[in-house]
Amino acid sequence: MATEISATSLFRGPDCGISDNVVLRHDGGVITDISGGAGPGPRSFVIPALVNAHDHARATASSFGAVGMPLESWILRTILGTPVDPYLTAASALARSAKAGCAAMMVHYTRPSGTMPLLDEATAIARAASDVGIRMAFALAVRDQNPIVYGDAEPILAELASDDRKTIEDLFVRAPISPTAYIELTDAIAAAIAGPMVDVQLGPAGVQWCSKPLLEAIAENSARTGRRIHMHLLETVYQRAWADRNFPDMVRWLRDIGFLSERLTLAHCIHARPDELEVIAASGARIVTNFSSNMHLRSGLAPIAAAHKCGCAIAVGVDGLALDEDDDILREMRLVQMVHGGLGFKATWTPAELFALAIRNGRRATGAPGSGELSPGTPADYVVIDLDRLDRDRIMPVDPMALLFARGNASLVKEVVVAGKTVARDGACVGVDLPAIEQELRAMYRANAGKLGSFQRMWPPLSERLSGWFEQQLTCE
Repeated sequence: MATEISATSLFRGPDCGISDNVVLRHDGGVITDISGGAGPGPRSFVIPALVNAHDHARATASSFGAVGMPLESWILRTILGTPVDPYLTAASALARSAKAGCAAMMVHYTRPSGTMPLLDEATAIARAASDVGIRMAFALAVRDQNPIVYGDAEPILAELASDDRKTIEDLFVRAPISPTAYIELTDAIAAAIAGPMVDVQLGPAGVQWCSKPLLEAIAENSARTGRRIHMHLLETVYQRAWADRNFPDMVRWLRDIGFLSERLTLAHCIHARPDELEVIAASGARIVTNFSSNMHLRSGLAPIAAAHKCGCAIAVGVDGLALDEDDDILREMRLVQMVHGGLGFKATWTPAELFALAIRNGRRATGAPGSGELSPGTPADYVVIDLDRLDRDRIMPVDPMALLFARGNASLVKEVVVAGKTVARDGACVGVDLPAIEQELRAMYRANAGKLGSFQRMWPPLSERLSGWFEQQLTCE
């Protein structure tokens, strides 16, 4: 069915810039025409739909007391937020991204519920994405070493009472999956859910969590099949220290085995050094920066401007920890611009350039078709911004993209269209009842938290021992 929308202003891309008073027409999920002649009506600013290029489709962490702690403690603490219902948890996260303006979201699935076979769980998450109407990249995260710390956890476990030790081992220690079994499981997931709206990827959790044979098998499979890879890299000072001590040539080794390529997306890279950024850039791999998540977890400030200047392709993700834990990707993009956009008169990029490259690289990271530019023949993935509210004073003509990066946030989103279908309108998702889903999840999580009372009781001493282990074992320069 043909659809048209009038735009007071429309951002086509950094090269074509802004077109004023136009009508965008689309049919069958594809833009068919953009031409002049917009009639009177509410003022609107139409932009390409956004991309959340790194996320995990999980519950809000702070609700489980995971606040103000480094990743190495945060990962264990958020066991309290293990999905109680994979469909509802994913639908909640995907819907929050959708109503914030995202057409696509990367789900690097690091914490399965354990309530059903993994293939069934992936199918439930794909059903959630379909109901929300958003494009999704899905990678089942895999690790086969270091489940508690980056090395021998015995010094921590030995100090625990036998019951407490059993609690920790039951929650976190699993028999490692073989590389062959992981590839076969990924193939099975792809056979079950991959399609025009779902891209199934390989998802090693991070080098410190994955053995060399596992990473080699993933690199070989990706090269042979063309399947994309999504992985964390050098997110924290402790991961940097681990790499310096145990794997000093890590990034070059990843290059040499063919792991680094245009098929790879790396989340964070906060503690990547200039020479490592050069290697990543030369490979064609992308880096997803997650500004607020990095701040919440005290992980540090990523060298994103330096990465961009040496040729790295940059995308932006929410990582489930936006500034206000509301999945507001617009605000996250503004934070990236404010912090990495330049110093004094020397600009790293213009807001329009950052906007366009983040969407282009985000679509590549998630396997979404097209570059994100709005033009005939491209996917009808766009967002309608309330220009009356964005340009609230109307004193003089101001570039709406400049205004978007000055004061834009998800509350200004009037409509989100993905593949030609409206998935969110006026702050509400069309395909799912997000408030009802979140209410149901809260009740489930409250009941589940009581089942983990022993873990909550032992958390203070466990947290202290974790801190001691990392500070003693991995001295950070």
